[in-house]
Amino acid sequence: MMKAPKILPWIAKKAGISEELALKLWRRAAGEAEHLTGRHDGSEYWGLAVERFLSLVEDEAGHTPAYRLAPALRTAWLWHHQTRISLLTLMAAQNTYRFWQNTWGNLCRPKRAA
Repeated sequence: MMKAPKILPWIAKKAGISEELALKLWRRAAGEAEHLTGRHDGSEYWGLAVERFLSLVEDEAGHTPAYRLAPALRTAWLWHHQTRISLLTLMAAQNTYRFWQNTWGNLCRPKRAA
């Protein structure tokens, strides 16, 4: 399992939860991400772990009596948006590669006699 992020204490403070609880939530999120991806490293694992951690923190902070919506918790939407944009960039690159591959294949393909 990967190490807890260094920003974990800051997120815990902004959410109004203890660092110990934040660490437990991180371990839970990392475990769930590992179970779902079948890996304990890589961008897919990391993205899912962070996304799940922020979700767990938001849920837990909502149960805290002295809860006030903190700017740190409003970053979850940014993480989701960044992930979507990254995937769109990768899809565009993949489509460009396929286009050039097909074009090159069509140019280099020998003409058949009729």
